[in-house]
Amino acid sequence: QVQLVESGGGLVQAGGSLRLSCAASGRTFSPYAMGWFRQAPGKEREFVATISFNGKNTDYADSVKGRFSISRDNSKNTVDLQMSSLKPEDTAIYYCAASNGYGLAFSRTQYGYWGQGTQVTVSS
Repeated sequence: QVQLVESGGGLVQAGGSLRLSCAASGRTFSPYAMGWFRQAPGKEREFVATISFNGKNTDYADSVKGRFSISRDNSKNTVDLQMSSLKPEDTAIYYCAASNGYGLAFSRTQYGYWGQGTQVTVSS
């Protein structure tokens, strides 16, 4: 079992920045890829970003490329999402997830563990 706890959400004006953090415990963290997803009201949960087990490879949804950056610290069992140039359409609950494999993972079905989520609200 692995437990994931997100933090760092909040209310920010459009154009602002937030940094989300996810702390993992319970399972060895370093061998597995990690990801961030988000779910807006009335919409399905969607992929945001993924990072490989060693942090050397990352990828992003087209909607956040150039604005968001994912990183991880395997010594601290944490994965962060730095969000900049935020837009009202970024408003959602953001979820951290741990995958079942080593490489980049884009689908919800590739992730076996999820956090409870943290709310991000971007005002216009």
